[in-house]
Amino acid sequence: MAIQRKSLGRGLGSIISAGTTKKGEAAAQSSASVNMKDPTASQAGQIQDTRIASYGLFSEILSDKIVPSRYQARKEFDETEIKNLADSIASEGLLQPILVRQLKDGTYELLAGERRLRACRVLGLKRILACVQNSSDASSAVKGLIENIQRANLNPIEEAKGFSNLMENFHLTQDAISQRLCKPRSSIANSLRLLKLPEEVQGYISTNRLSMGHAKIISGIDDPVQQTILARKIIEKGLNVRDTEEALKRLKSDSDRKSGTSRASSTAQTAVVRDIQNKISTRLNASVELKHAPKHGKIIIDYFGNDDLQRILEIIGVKV
Repeated sequence: MAIQRKSLGRGLGSIISAGTTKKGEAAAQSSASVNMKDPTASQAGQIQDTRIASYGLFSEILSDKIVPSRYQARKEFDETEIKNLADSIASEGLLQPILVRQLKDGTYELLAGERRLRACRVLGLKRILACVQNSSDASSAVKGLIENIQRANLNPIEEAKGFSNLMENFHLTQDAISQRLCKPRSSIANSLRLLKLPEEVQGYISTNRLSMGHAKIISGIDDPVQQTILARKIIEKGLNVRDTEEALKRLKSDSDRKSGTSRASSTAQTAVVRDIQNKISTRLNASVELKHAPKHGKIIIDYFGNDDLQRILEIIGVKV
């Protein structure tokens, strides 16, 4: 794989720290040239010259020796974007090396550049130019998250799961994540709240069918069933954020009315009755009120429009 010095030079500023001297840069480039000719010399140079290794050593690495990061936040990759990137690399070459760290078994874990790696594999390239760095698990996870946020935005759920991963696996606080990623702490907190929403609602957010503005309003509801119902209504009605706020007010008003009715007949609302009501609500994925007395009762099912009614009728086996 022919490597153009011009292409290699463009990536130095963003990968090698500002403290590297010109002499250090020259040494790194010199080592990269040796590595292209002799992979064995690359390994020897990495062991002998710790000063260069600490800033990252450019090498041509066999692509099948590179393994995905365990902390990759991005789960979905646009194949069209990968193909376009592959066409660009075929035309202009790889302008920015990928970032990896060497593992004990001799493989390399990808820290940043999965889209570039995938594009190179689409082209059938056996080797890819990489910057090898020493990096801890926590630092690797942060670098991968920064890479995805800066280069191609993660969807909100992927980003939230990335933050959650940093907190759970590396015990970082929201403040620590905020400092490392240079994002407001409130932004981190709002993002993490998305993971408390039902999976169906998270799916709508990850596919951009619901905006972050919608998600924030939905998060203000405690009941998961009501959250799902409102999310569906937003999509079916094409509600904007202001319309959604009005819908939430009506939903809370209806809920307060039902709560007042429930308090008036609290003697009839036993634990068993409430359990049955919850089971019906979950089964129909709709708001349900069960009014029960020893000799009389009724079930009230809320629905939104003809489509929602049709959905409920199909669940309970009623043909229209």
